[in-house]
Amino acid sequence: MRGQWPVLGVVALGGALGASARYGASLLWPTAAGSFPWTTLLVNAVGCAVIGVFMVMITDVWAAHRLVRPFFGTGVLGGFTTFSAYAADIQHLVTEGRARTGLAYLALTLIAALAAVWLAAVLTRRVIVWRQQ
Repeated sequence: MRGQWPVLGVVALGGALGASARYGASLLWPTAAGSFPWTTLLVNAVGCAVIGVFMVMITDVWAAHRLVRPFFGTGVLGGFTTFSAYAADIQHLVTEGRARTGLAYLALTLIAALAAVWLAAVLTRRVIVWRQQ
């Protein structure tokens, strides 16, 4: 367990930073009660795109320090993306009688998140290859 304390510390620090950034996004673009949760969807899509770039960079380009992935990937981006709020948003939409909107939000977020991480990884790899030519 002794060797895990630095990992736990950087995950906690990164999580606090990521959650603070997510909170800042909710203050900048608040979602009105009963409306479609665009801010949460956007935060999750952007966070997934950054994960795509980050994973390519630390696996294909950099020899990253052992604490970089837990700090940034798990901590910052884990704190920034908010799949718990996503689930709560779906629940609120359904309990408000807007099940179709909740289902659309469920599907749209999943598609946006997967597309964002995939597209960001593909584009990052292309940029790396292009810069090496």
